[in-house]
Amino acid sequence: MSKPLPGTIGWIDLTVDDAGSIRDFYAAVAGWTHEGVDMGGYADFTMMPPGGDPVAGICHARGGNAGLPAQWMIYIVVENLDAALEAATARGGAIVRATRDMGSTGRYAVIRDPAGAVAALFEAGG
Repeated sequence: MSKPLPGTIGWIDLTVDDAGSIRDFYAAVAGWTHEGVDMGGYADFTMMPPGGDPVAGICHARGGNAGLPAQWMIYIVVENLDAALEAATARGGAIVRATRDMGSTGRYAVIRDPAGAVAALFEAGG
């Protein structure tokens, strides 16, 4: 898999209290299939169209996702996460969730823009 391009939407996640029932909702509504992602004691889910590549995640509001709002969250790819966070706060935004490391995948943080909308900024690893 190639490194995602800065400025693109790299991923989208939905964080909810009961990821299993919402997984089943989108399976019925959108025809998505799913694969479990072991989170150490519970599973979140990668969602994909039948026979296709993953398009989204549906996650429990636990662990690193505790406290996130129940809304679809986009992950905007940035070249340099630290610089992007500095630019966000300098322009009236706020950091909602501090930088989190995802190992070799990369790292991300969640921001709120001056209008109140929430998004994640993602810097791909290696």
